[in-house]
Amino acid sequence: MSRFAEPMSRLIDELKKLPGVGSKSAQRLAFHILRSSDDDAEALAAAVRDVKASLRLCSACNNITDVDPCVYCTSATRNQRLVCVVEEPTNIAAIEKTKHFNGVFHVLHGAISPLHGVGPEQLRISNLIARVDAGNVDEVIIATNPTVEGEATATYLSQQLKRAGIKVTRIAMGIPVGSDIEYTDEITMLKAMEGRREL
Repeated sequence: MSRFAEPMSRLIDELKKLPGVGSKSAQRLAFHILRSSDDDAEALAAAVRDVKASLRLCSACNNITDVDPCVYCTSATRNQRLVCVVEEPTNIAAIEKTKHFNGVFHVLHGAISPLHGVGPEQLRISNLIARVDAGNVDEVIIATNPTVEGEATATYLSQQLKRAGIKVTRIAMGIPVGSDIEYTDEITMLKAMEGRREL
C-alpha cells in the first residue's frame, strides 16, 4: 500500500468527506490540486473560505444567500403571496428553469424521515408557518420530492397549513415527457392518473 506525505493524506481525507467522492476520486483531485499553479490553488482555497464567510440562510425563506433577505424575497416582480416549498436550495433551480413560476420559495433543508431521526422539528417549518399566520400568503405549493419522505413531509405541511385556511397544492407527478407508458412503474402511473386534468 502506497503512503502519501502527511499534507497529501490530509487533503485526500478532507476531499473524501465531499458527497460522491470516494478514495480514488479524492486522490485524483488532490494530485490535480498539487499540479495546479499556486494561483489556482490559492483561488480554490479563497473560494471555499469566501463561501463559508459570506453565505448564510435568508431569514424569510431559508435559501442560501449573500444578502438578507434574498433576491427572491425582495423582488418587486415576484408574487410574494405565492410560496413554493422545496426540500433543498438546489431544488429552486429546477423550478426556475421552467420560467413559469413567479412566486417565492421556502426551503425546508430536508424532509421528514423517522428512520433517520428527522422530524418536523429538525426542518425549517416554523418561519413558513409564521409567514402564513402573518396573512401574507394566498397559496402554498408543496414541491417536495416524490419519495416516502417527501410525501410524509407534504402530508404534514398540508395538515399544518390548512388550519390557517389558505390554499395548499401539491405539484403533479407522473409519467415524464418523452417516456414510454409500457415501462412506467405502478406508483408513477397511479400518480399520473390521480393528477389528470381536463383537456
